[in-house]
Amino acid sequence: MSRHVDYALAAASGVLLALSFPSFDLSVLAWVALAPLLVAVGSGSLWRAFALGLITGIVYFTGTLYWITLVMHQYGDLAMWVAALINAALILYLSLFPALFAVAMRRLIAVAGPSALVATPFVWAATELGRMHILTGFPWVLLGYSQVGVLPIAQLASVLGVFGLSGLVAFGNAALVLAFGPLRGLEQPGRVWRVAPAVVALALLIGLATWGTSRVAAATLTREGEAMTFGLVQGNVDQAEKWNPTRATAIFNEYLQLTRDAIARGAQVVVWPESSTPFFFEEDKPAAEQVRDVARQSKVSILLGSAQIVRGRPNRYFNSAFMVRSDGETAAVYRKMHLVPFGEYVPLKTLLFFAAPLVEAVADFSAGERPVLLPLNARVVSTAICYEVVYSDLVRQSVAAGSHLLTTITNDAWFGRTSAPYQHFSQARMRAIENGRYLVRAANTGVSGIVDPYGRVLAQSAIFEPTVIVGQARLLSHGTIYTRIGDVFAYASTAATGLLLALLRRRVQ
Repeated sequence: MSRHVDYALAAASGVLLALSFPSFDLSVLAWVALAPLLVAVGSGSLWRAFALGLITGIVYFTGTLYWITLVMHQYGDLAMWVAALINAALILYLSLFPALFAVAMRRLIAVAGPSALVATPFVWAATELGRMHILTGFPWVLLGYSQVGVLPIAQLASVLGVFGLSGLVAFGNAALVLAFGPLRGLEQPGRVWRVAPAVVALALLIGLATWGTSRVAAATLTREGEAMTFGLVQGNVDQAEKWNPTRATAIFNEYLQLTRDAIARGAQVVVWPESSTPFFFEEDKPAAEQVRDVARQSKVSILLGSAQIVRGRPNRYFNSAFMVRSDGETAAVYRKMHLVPFGEYVPLKTLLFFAAPLVEAVADFSAGERPVLLPLNARVVSTAICYEVVYSDLVRQSVAAGSHLLTTITNDAWFGRTSAPYQHFSQARMRAIENGRYLVRAANTGVSGIVDPYGRVLAQSAIFEPTVIVGQARLLSHGTIYTRIGDVFAYASTAATGLLLALLRRRVQ
């Protein structure tokens, strides 16, 4: 009976984790989400702990990444069962990280007893770091993202990044288990050991909430730097029509009209979404000249997304962002560095013989090699294309190199009316807090918006409607502690986890 209860506890952790993120957005549940799993791994073998962690991961990622099946079915021309099979493989892979977390915690608890639960934040952060880097990484719905809307707590990201927030939430879970959880089959720790972590966690939360509230209220960064007015164009182009040649002229004219609308409302910089032009910007000279004419006549800069060809044998294609200056010239081009697997390239093509329609449907893009900063008047800004914005260190590197503003352009039409557009936008908000920068985001079908350096949403669009957002953002110079030190917490956590496991090598009974 105990075994069945533990499996139920593991599944409960997965449910609570999934509910912590959009569209449910029940961020408070994240503070108890890992507790059932931690109770379950308090006894049993390492293999059993692995199975428990795997169950948590499968439920967690199925509840947050279900939409990938719909994307591959609708846009990859796959049968629903094949799309579900590929998504299941991705979910199973991602679930290995909670499984490894459970194994490591079981090992530590078996050797050091319940007091080993204090290592929870380090072990969890280490597995999330692995999820960001291994096999190109897929760092979607990291635990810390659940707190982006809790602004006083989220300010910790300006010091330790999203991994620091993940560690804090994981520590809160561990403290709850030590203080109140049933520690079956384990020698009960003394009263001090049970209560002390909870006292420390509570003190940390009170201190952080006090500091974070004060930081947001002071809002010093909102009075620094140069203020500029940005126009974000959300064209709402249906993905099925995007490359339809009979619709190309109408789509392009709609973007030009929305751009003129933004300029009429005072925009000094206009931002179009990812792949917004229904042509290759550098190849279609007459159409590109119309964009340049708008920039010259109105004295505005235009940042737009378009595919780029580098001709050779073979030709190479890049998902790019072009900064068109107010004189109509192209100031710089950024090429997307982190490509979307199964969206912009297909990994292991030869093994996916059963997914031939997907392989044929997916464009074969090349990855950019370096983060290029884009000149904007006398300053420089950076951009992240689509899901690049979930790579915290990539964005941080641009700010450390001198970027005064974060932009991100994306086409979330693929996601449909699922939770994915909201997950994507909430994760982009975290980059603003981490780096102390305004963030402007143009999305083809939404969510478009402007976020201040404290994570406050100043403007936000609804999804699947054409619109223009016009609002102010500031070009800032001062960096945060996180900008300077990066993901030190995550790397230190990985080192600490490895050291603990090496030191506690006694065989599990």
